[in-house]
Amino acid sequence: MQKLVSLIIAFAFSITTVCAESLNKTISGLGINKSAVSVSVKSMKDGNVVYSLNDRVPRLPASTLKLITASASYNQLGEDYKYVTSLYKSTNNDLYLKLSGDPMLTTSDLETLLDTANEKGIVPKGFYIDDTAFDTVEWGDGWQWDDELNPLMQKFSIYNINNNLAKIEVVPQVKGAAAKINIKPFYPFTFINMITTNVKGVDKVKISKDDTIAPNMLKAEGTVARLTTVSLPVFSPKMNFKLRLEDAIRARKFQYYEKFEPAVLPSENIYLVDKVEHELSEMLPKVIKSSSNFYAETIFKTAGAQYTASNGSIENSLEMLNTYIQDMGLNAEDIKIVDGSGVSKNNIMTSKFMTEFLYLKGEDDDFENFKSLLTAPGEGTLKDRMLYFKENLRAKTGTLSEASAIAGYITTKRGNSFAFDIMINDAKTSSADKKNIEEQILRNIYLNY
Repeated sequence: MQKLVSLIIAFAFSITTVCAESLNKTISGLGINKSAVSVSVKSMKDGNVVYSLNDRVPRLPASTLKLITASASYNQLGEDYKYVTSLYKSTNNDLYLKLSGDPMLTTSDLETLLDTANEKGIVPKGFYIDDTAFDTVEWGDGWQWDDELNPLMQKFSIYNINNNLAKIEVVPQVKGAAAKINIKPFYPFTFINMITTNVKGVDKVKISKDDTIAPNMLKAEGTVARLTTVSLPVFSPKMNFKLRLEDAIRARKFQYYEKFEPAVLPSENIYLVDKVEHELSEMLPKVIKSSSNFYAETIFKTAGAQYTASNGSIENSLEMLNTYIQDMGLNAEDIKIVDGSGVSKNNIMTSKFMTEFLYLKGEDDDFENFKSLLTAPGEGTLKDRMLYFKENLRAKTGTLSEASAIAGYITTKRGNSFAFDIMINDAKTSSADKKNIEEQILRNIYLNY
């Protein structure tokens, strides 16, 4: 019997060796320096590592980090958590708007609150905003200054509204004339307009920041033949929020014409007028499937605030995260996390750590729920990728200028299930080529393991 067991073990070892040699050969033939690639593949059946390459080398995880930070945030907040934005009235006939940092809040939501106040015949003496739920830090540690105009990198704030974005409409005029620039809804951007109108051809609009002329001066260049829209992050979420609140007041003919002052909501002699709510469960797909940095950072801050019974700050969020990692039994010595989205280049992760995390998630009661949040081929950030794998892959992608990553779960052709992590940190290889390398590695795993 012992001899039979030894033979089975030896056979399994020889198969694993052959598979590893095949995968090594595949990676060697992909035209990239192997030292720039980290791979870890762990069996979901027994936790054994069936393949590793540079799996202890710290690298940029990019947005795959959201798997960990979003899981920690969800664990802290709970499946029934709701963001609540509330309007209160005092006995002195003052209104108080209590903000929660709700990333789904819109101007329409503010209009709903004001409609209720109108229906109740409230004519306020003062209008106050309680903005104490978050600190005033609006961008991540180590985020790149040249991403400030990236619509995927907007600031996150207690004053979140309309995704903290403004829509820039570039409207063609007569041929050769300057195009017209409209900002909807209004935000006080200042443009040097160098966009000209052409009759036909490809619309090309480039907006850049030029502080050499004046602070926050924007330069708009290019040509347009038809209406073209560009989304821009607002420079000041607080200013933008107050502008949208004014819009809502004017649209509803609400009787208030004074300033909005900051103030903490009183604990006595205060009555709820109305509230708007948005559920955390609606937001998680935006974090995982759509990889929204805005939602990831806001939810991470909210979880840190709840954990510490204080305000939302990165320090409180990281304290919450560290406890979550320790409770899972993970060794965090070789990692560093500084934000909730993976945008910062100060984050470091190892493939070994990621697959250990993914394996341990498999032991959670809500594992199937967690796995269903991951992106399947043909949707979200995998809309045009990994279609070969069909229902056999669930993953989270990550992309930075010189880094690409993908992590998740794969069921192979033989029916075996694995947690995997691939990170490629290589400035010389294009993003498209790095993503092709990821797919070739996963194809080898799918066919041979």
